[in-house]
Amino acid sequence: MNDIHSKIEQERDEARSVCEIKGDGSVECAAAWDAVEELQAEAAHQRQKETPKNSLQQYCDANPEADECRIYDN
Repeated sequence: MNDIHSKIEQERDEARSVCEIKGDGSVECAAAWDAVEELQAEAAHQRQKETPKNSLQQYCDANPEADECRIYDN
């Protein structure tokens, strides 16, 4: 996990320099920040996989229609 964080920092530094050189509105700048966002999403995905589910989460995965598992939108 530490490796991905160092890669994120490296990509951030690169994105900043690309945006300084090419301009904030450039295609290259947007692509550089997209790369940073993709790495951040992967890091979040890896963290989520590491967190074990509690018994209620496991129950709701198996029984999504159960009253205990309902999710209400406000």
